[in-house]
Amino acid sequence: MGTYILKRLAISIPVLFFISVGAFVLVHLTPGDPADMYITPDMTQAQIELTRASLGLDRPLFIQYFDWISNFLTGNLGFSFGNRQPVLDIIGQRLSPTLLLMSLSLLVAYLTAIPLGIIAALRKDTLTDRFIIGWTFLNVSFPPFFLGLALIYIFAVKLDILPTGGMSVLGAENGAEDLIMHLILPVIVMASQFSANMIRYVRASVIDVMHQNYIRTALAKGLNRRQILWHHVLRNSLIPIVTVIGTDLPKIIGGAVITEQIFQWPGIGSLTVAAINSRDYPILMAIVILSAVAVLIANFVIDILYALIDPRIKYGK
Repeated sequence: MGTYILKRLAISIPVLFFISVGAFVLVHLTPGDPADMYITPDMTQAQIELTRASLGLDRPLFIQYFDWISNFLTGNLGFSFGNRQPVLDIIGQRLSPTLLLMSLSLLVAYLTAIPLGIIAALRKDTLTDRFIIGWTFLNVSFPPFFLGLALIYIFAVKLDILPTGGMSVLGAENGAEDLIMHLILPVIVMASQFSANMIRYVRASVIDVMHQNYIRTALAKGLNRRQILWHHVLRNSLIPIVTVIGTDLPKIIGGAVITEQIFQWPGIGSLTVAAINSRDYPILMAIVILSAVAVLIANFVIDILYALIDPRIKYGK
């Protein structure tokens, strides 16, 4: 296992490097110039060039990348083009709200999806199964922006029982209750999207395991169905479920761009949109690298969990 971990770490370094190169090139090839945000109609060409030079945009692209990667290796992600604040400080301010929103959304999604997926599998082709599957298709069919706007209209505009967005009410005492009220709608939107996929994977996985010969043998021996479910079915259904969780975990960092925009949530998602609109290259690079690191870590953790769940999986041999 130790050898495998070292190999994965060794592979992750060049992968992260190529991701940074690709992201840097694509970000700088997007239409527009960050210096346009500072240019006024009365500025001369010399002043425009001086502005581009102050942002480091007058040098060749490979030199700009070399400067960026050199600073990155020392823990310096540069300064935002928009407000000239350190990128690390801006990311740090926006990361906590995103972690809170996405962690709660995933928790609510899994606490509802896994039991519903098991129930649908155990009651396959019954009215209960059809209702659960129909509910998942309904969730998938509703885009998050539509569901978010619908919930705002119903619960915030018409019923006036929940806030329309943000993390707190301006000018009011910001306590836990106020935060929870602001979390309800975005968590519902995000959890509905995550749970829809998870229910289908859990259902399919449990149905597949239930048709295995060792389950039939356990039933023929007269073992308790609850014991079979907990000790045989669920354990052997975990690998596909863990795979889905592994694809969801990086989203905790990346956030939900659409949902955060709808609910004015001050997280990484809304920061990404703002950085794209203002062509803030340092912010965009920081978000890309942070997301890439999250994906690499999630894949690494999931691979380790595979070996813990299934003894047949051995690494490094």
